[in-house]
This record gives sequence, structure tokens and C-alpha cells, in this order.
Amino acid sequence: MVESALRGVVREALAHVAEKGLPSEHHFYLTFVTNHRGVAIPEYLRQKYPQEMTIVLQHQFFGLEVCEDRFSVSLSFSSKTERLVIPLAAISTFADPSVNFALQFQSAKEAAEAEEADAAGEDAAEAAQDDTGKVVQGPTGKGPSEATPADGAKVVALDAFRKK
Repeated sequence: MVESALRGVVREALAHVAEKGLPSEHHFYLTFVTNHRGVAIPEYLRQKYPQEMTIVLQHQFFGLEVCEDRFSVSLSFSSKTERLVIPLAAISTFADPSVNFALQFQSAKEAAEAEEADAAGEDAAEAAQDDTGKVVQGPTGKGPSEATPADGAKVVALDAFRKK
């Protein structure tokens, strides 16, 4: 959900530039996954950048068009103008160095792994509670606050540090 909202920030920034141009010294660095589904770049660029490519939108870009899920722009590569189509989901980094702003996104693989880890964490949290929401005792038969931590670590109750 957060990733989607932040990609919306990128979309809005690009839409603003498409409509009004780049203000003052602003410029964007966009790194994207070249083999992501929906990326349309010339074959020679895909061969040169088989995994990731960074483009700069500053002085010489043309025809920036922003859609709900992608953007397209024409850039010059070795004096040859090429049209690139980049899905927002393919962007791994968005930066505007003129204002020290950057966003880094998870790859689709990392996002799926994070989602699985979150689901596993929720399952473990649910397993630690019974139907009434009370915490169930751990495998040692001790309650959660009495369980012995692994690797000889110590558990310190924060109550000892609170002012009375």
C-alpha cells in the first residue's frame, strides 16, 4: 500500500513536469528494471543494460506523457532520439538531487517476499492467541514474559526503568 502511494508521488511529479516543465534547477533521476513486463526500450539499450538503467530528465527530453500506470518519454542516445515506455512498477529509484529527495522502491520479487514475511508474522501472532484474544503459553509452559530467550540473551522489563 505504501509502495503504491509513493509510486503515485512519482506519477504526480512526472505529470506536473509533463504539463508545466521542470522548475528552476530540478532534474529527475529514474532507475528502472529493464526486463520488467511492459518496459519498451530499443533492443540495443536492453542489451547494454540487461537489468537496470538510469535516465535523467533535465534539459533534453521530449514528449513526456504520463498515464495511470506508466510514463513515456523521448530521450537522445548517441545523437539518436528514442522513445521509452516505462511502467511505474518498473521504477526502482526516483530522485531529485536539486532538493535532496529520493525514493527507493522494492523490486517485485522483494515486495512479494516482504508480503510473505508479513503474512507469516501475522500467522505467528494469531497462533500466540486463543479465541478470546488472550496470549497462549509458549512451548516451555511458561507465559510469554517468563519464556527464556534463545542464545543466552536477557530480557529486561521496562518497568524497572520507569519513574514511580
